Amino acid sequence: MYVKVTTSGPRRYVQLIESFRDDDGRVKKRTVATLGRADQLSGELDSVIDGLRKVAGREPAKSAPKISASSLAFESARALGNVWTLTEIWKELGFSDLRRVFRRTRHTIDVEALIRIMVLNRLCDPDSKLGVLRWLQTVALPDIEVKAVTHQQLLRSMDALMDNQDAVDGVVAGLLRPLVDRDLSLAFYDMTTIRAEGLSTVEGDVRKFGMAKEGLIAKQFMLGVVQTADGLPIYHEVFDGNTAEAKTLLPILKKVMERFPNLRRLILVADRGLLSLDNLDELRKLTLPSGQALEFILAVPGRRYSEFVELLNPLQQQCIEASAEITAEVAWNDLRLVLAHDPATALEQRKKRQSKMNELQTQANAWVGKLDEQDQGSKKRGRKLSDSGAKARFYHEVRECRLGNIIKVNLKDELFSYAIDEGALKLAEMMDGKLLVVTNVKDIVPAKIIERYKSLADIERGFKVLKSELEIGPVYHRLPERIRAHASICFMALILHRVMRMRLRAGNTGVTPERALQTLKRIQHHRVSINGAEPLSGVSSITEEDSKVFKALKVKLPSQTQQMSLL
Repeated sequence: MYVKVTTSGPRRYVQLIESFRDDDGRVKKRTVATLGRADQLSGELDSVIDGLRKVAGREPAKSAPKISASSLAFESARALGNVWTLTEIWKELGFSDLRRVFRRTRHTIDVEALIRIMVLNRLCDPDSKLGVLRWLQTVALPDIEVKAVTHQQLLRSMDALMDNQDAVDGVVAGLLRPLVDRDLSLAFYDMTTIRAEGLSTVEGDVRKFGMAKEGLIAKQFMLGVVQTADGLPIYHEVFDGNTAEAKTLLPILKKVMERFPNLRRLILVADRGLLSLDNLDELRKLTLPSGQALEFILAVPGRRYSEFVELLNPLQQQCIEASAEITAEVAWNDLRLVLAHDPATALEQRKKRQSKMNELQTQANAWVGKLDEQDQGSKKRGRKLSDSGAKARFYHEVRECRLGNIIKVNLKDELFSYAIDEGALKLAEMMDGKLLVVTNVKDIVPAKIIERYKSLADIERGFKVLKSELEIGPVYHRLPERIRAHASICFMALILHRVMRMRLRAGNTGVTPERALQTLKRIQHHRVSINGAEPLSGVSSITEEDSKVFKALKVKLPSQTQQMSLL
């Protein structure tokens, strides 16, 4: 039985209709009652409903209870939109397949869920592992019973991650393969240093004292990351904090080729610290599974520019006359040596160098004057200056300004003195504004080669995300495997971050992943109890802005029924 509205001329009538079967078993309908005109029932509708309930033997409907402020009990609202979005992307990409890896282990905990918790925390509110537990009390995480999570379980899940590293890397590589262009892939490789805390040492410790990217000696480990031209990270590895960068290139490259065997062409782009003659020889021997030779674009370190003076001399006049950036190339050891010269950068570098040299010379002349006055018996207030002290201080300042190859301090002479190496100065001025790269790529013009290399800056932005948004360091873990697990968790978080960035850009939203997560965080899960009854759950209203972000990220909107079963 159901209610039907029929139209007769300008009037609409409300009828009560019943379905039945005739003697032949066919379904037919008949009108039980005409309740009246629709425009006249508004005042009588409640009485009609009560009448029908009496006919059916039911109690008349009770009026809704009055709700007062004192009858409401609110629980704390929990952020939903951000963790919901990340969970959906996690599942869509295929990270949930990690569950199959850990199902075969001895661990009874849900390792995949715990790893997911730590990854999402890196993106939403990065904190220590103890801090993760506090964060869990503020979010409505889908599919996870947060009350049962302990600090020890988080640590054990990190151990399980490392115990099954090869299988985990296989899953991650598998979900990344569809996102990588196999016909022409640019692989950008670079390294950064991550500061580590703690003075104790353990067997196999990756925390070593070395030169940090900031130019300071620090206890650290090194992280190598390979990214695509879209900024998508596809591989990472942890190295000891004092490892030479050039030694890391070949091992990482071979592993990338193993994990992505479907690549038909691969062009490696790497920075200055990774170029060595040994690397070049080995790189030229590498071939992809497709049989295609590995191609590369490697920047020449500044310290080696002097080796190419004779080759570049024929191009110098062209560089002097240039009013905008120019590119050119010459042959070198059966490879292409590609040059880019920017006159604006050259002028800026020259002015900066000359300014530093003037400051240093002014300081040196002041010290020489003071030493001469002291030798003549002059006495002034303050500490007495010595030749050895002046030499040490001046040498240190010259090194700080990175002018040690031009300003030569005579450390062997008893008296303080220095000299300007005019040849070194002329060479430096010749190389101002220049960028040199070595490549075996044959079908790309010099300007595009330089453009490909300059795209390496995007991987540096990836490191910035790791260090700022994901807060990968400083690391307080002591055990090497825990440090590697921490790096792996941050790497997974970086993948999610980059996928979000790619989708937000494709959707022309003008929104960054950080801004998107902050916006979606306002969508919260609420629980309220009325007059002591069973609590009701609800979700904050989803605005038009929220909907646009969900659409760009290709994530379905959270619904009430979905969340009721998740909490």
